[in-house]
Amino acid sequence: MAKPGQADQLRKLGRINISYKRVACEYKQNLMFKVDKGSNPNFFAVAIEAENGDGALSLVEIKTTGSYKWLPMKQMFGATWSANIYPNIQKPPFSLKLISEFKRQVSADNVIPVDWQPRAIYNSKVNFPPKL
Repeated sequence: MAKPGQADQLRKLGRINISYKRVACEYKQNLMFKVDKGSNPNFFAVAIEAENGDGALSLVEIKTTGSYKWLPMKQMFGATWSANIYPNIQKPPFSLKLISEFKRQVSADNVIPVDWQPRAIYNSKVNFPPKL
């Protein structure tokens, strides 16, 4: 925002309004899911990366092996979503469904494997279609 040597002049302006807008991204790859370092058998958190579109998700859901029911996850911060897991009944692999603010959906089936690890990145075979 400031040119070299102009920082003091910028500070003297006091409070300034800054405008920004979200822009659509178009990745040439599929969604990636980075398991949070704090994840464990009872708590699962994942950051969603390389998402086509404006990056505005209204909901992320998780489905465990043998279940037909999608369970809502909670947004922790930014692109990181979490869920409490009951390991005796909710077993991996996990599928994740992403729902955008515009109600577009994409499901990454069995994207998180049985032997998932914290800090690991798992690549899916899906992404939102690019905007036309």
